[in-house]
Amino acid sequence: MSVEKRPVQQESLVINLLFNLVLPTIILKALSNEDYLGIKLAVITALAFPLIYGLRDLIKRKVFNFFSALGFISVLLTGGLTLLELDAIYYAIKEASIPGLFGLATLLSLKTPTPLVRTLLLNENLVDLELIHSALARNERKEEFESLLFNGSWILAGGFFLSACLNYILAIALLTAEPGTVLFNEQLGNMIFLSFPVIMLPVTLVLMGNLYYLLNGISRITELPLEEVFKLKDEQSTEPKS
Repeated sequence: MSVEKRPVQQESLVINLLFNLVLPTIILKALSNEDYLGIKLAVITALAFPLIYGLRDLIKRKVFNFFSALGFISVLLTGGLTLLELDAIYYAIKEASIPGLFGLATLLSLKTPTPLVRTLLLNENLVDLELIHSALARNERKEEFESLLFNGSWILAGGFFLSACLNYILAIALLTAEPGTVLFNEQLGNMIFLSFPVIMLPVTLVLMGNLYYLLNGISRITELPLEEVFKLKDEQSTEPKS
């Protein structure tokens, strides 16, 4: 008797943006005045939405997403910095340090048996690793594959370092008001809102370009078409005949 394996439920992009971007921005910009929530309560309320979403997503989908966990930690740090009323430079350092550490970890992972680029871009959910390795062994081109991963790791690290620079610049440019004021909360809301188009889109383009580079390189050295490199699973359920 075969048990049908349910696919992992995909998260909704609309709900993701609503909880992580739209609602925090609206609360910080519109409700920070003392007539509404006040400065600190507005910060706590605004940052509660991405925290709740992250926990809900983890419980519902039962999948640990490293980047979601990173965002979770980042939100906690932002809340702590705001409640302590620290200067903008601390926000800039915090915003830059997390992707910067990822970039450094990507390069350091080259010294390990499992470079980070394998985990993020060449995992078994995306490509047929068994087919790739058998083709590499057959064609005796494993060294070229390792060289491809080396280059891909540097591109991936470059994407993280780009994110770090953009994060730092955005924080310094936007957070100019005195900490602990309504204006500072409004600027923090602007930073959260602009972080998606200013930071996420360029970095996503870099990562997509890196994935394209890696997959085409793998296809070339394994002599396999891309449709075979990708791990396509046809999960069709058959109903028992009555």
